[in-house]
Amino acid sequence: QVQLVESGGGLVQPGGSLRLSCAASGSDFSRYTMGWYRQAPGKQRELIAAVSSGGSTNYPDSVKGRFTISRDNAKNTVYLQMNSLKPEDQAVYYCNTFPYRAGNWGPGTQVTVSS
Repeated sequence: QVQLVESGGGLVQPGGSLRLSCAASGSDFSRYTMGWYRQAPGKQRELIAAVSSGGSTNYPDSVKGRFTISRDNAKNTVYLQMNSLKPEDQAVYYCNTFPYRAGNWGPGTQVTVSS
């Protein structure tokens, strides 16, 4: 099991940028495919970025070209650079393995996009 703590959220204007971090504890972090997920009010949690142990990345069309996921295995940390933020990006953002494990969910970090 991996313990995860997200940080870096906040209030940003439309068109702005944020960088989220996810610090992981536990062994074998580098072996896992990691993902960033988000959940907006009244909506299901969705996967919005994933990075494999080898560094390959995947994104849904909704964030492709605007978000970038990366990882630093030496620091047991995964990042999400978010650019050109839109109001519809407003959500609580979480990291987890991919596929996710229910026991891994951290507290998440709130991203608010508003002028």
